Amino acid sequence: MTHGRGAYVVKRLIGAVVTIFVVISVIFFLQKALPGDPFAQLARNPRMDPAAVEQVRDEFGVGEPVWKQYLKYMNNVLHGNLGVSTFNLQPVAPQLWEKLKITVPMVMLGEIFAIVFGIITGVVAATRRRTAFDFGSTATALTFYSFPTQWFGLMLILIFATTLGWFPTGGRQDFFADLTGIDYVLDTLWHMVLPSLTIGLVIYGEYTLVVRSAMLETLGEDFVLTARAKGLSKRRIVWRHAFRNASLPIVTLVALSIAYVVSGALLVEVVFNWPGIGLATQEAIETNDSPMLMGATLILVVAVVVMNLIADLLYFKLDPRITE
Repeated sequence: MTHGRGAYVVKRLIGAVVTIFVVISVIFFLQKALPGDPFAQLARNPRMDPAAVEQVRDEFGVGEPVWKQYLKYMNNVLHGNLGVSTFNLQPVAPQLWEKLKITVPMVMLGEIFAIVFGIITGVVAATRRRTAFDFGSTATALTFYSFPTQWFGLMLILIFATTLGWFPTGGRQDFFADLTGIDYVLDTLWHMVLPSLTIGLVIYGEYTLVVRSAMLETLGEDFVLTARAKGLSKRRIVWRHAFRNASLPIVTLVALSIAYVVSGALLVEVVFNWPGIGLATQEAIETNDSPMLMGATLILVVAVVVMNLIADLLYFKLDPRITE
């Protein structure tokens, strides 16, 4: 069994590395398929030193055979060098890192909300099947899950920001107030409420539906009937037996949705003007900033692959049959 588990881990690690390698290669060749020179915009910028432009072109092998450019690109990526933005002339990697640090807290707040309330409502709905709570929670989850994210965000702005005036309409801070310390943190959190709630409520619906379905299937298993026959409490049967065995699809959903979180929830950041990696991606598209767009895409793909790997490894704890 130990050997089987070790082989499974190695297989998953190799698969993750190969997937990332393939994706990086695809990104490179798609960029090469585009017409024109990706660094031509740099050369047209009057603030850019022509010598610096040539240095960047040499660094990425522009003008050399494609296979040499590919090797240089892979070497640069492995060393964390994602190129220079053709819009603001700054290195891409540090900019994306700063944007990521702005995005993650906002979206993780919504993700935590979705996980907690989605799991609770899904479990309770499954244990109270065909009751008013079950029908009500399922209908509510389907409603929120079906909302287009950008439309739902606009509705929250219209109701809670424009009409009621409870929250700011967008941005990350009040730029007209000179805030420091705890006041600065509280102001940031206040601006974070609506975008986080937009993400949380939409994802919450998905969690509720998946958890309810998984729990209904598990509650009908023989080991649950045996636990009931032994006289175990309903709470212990539901949470310590049924929920643990129903957690495999939940773990997968958590991993994939967190990867979606790292992508920056592009539409949410655009609607609320949240200056994270999603808004940076949208601005890169508008300004034709190829290095920035390629870097943001790479981060998204790596996040998805890594979170899938983590989900696979967590299966060991949840299902010992995984390597049989």
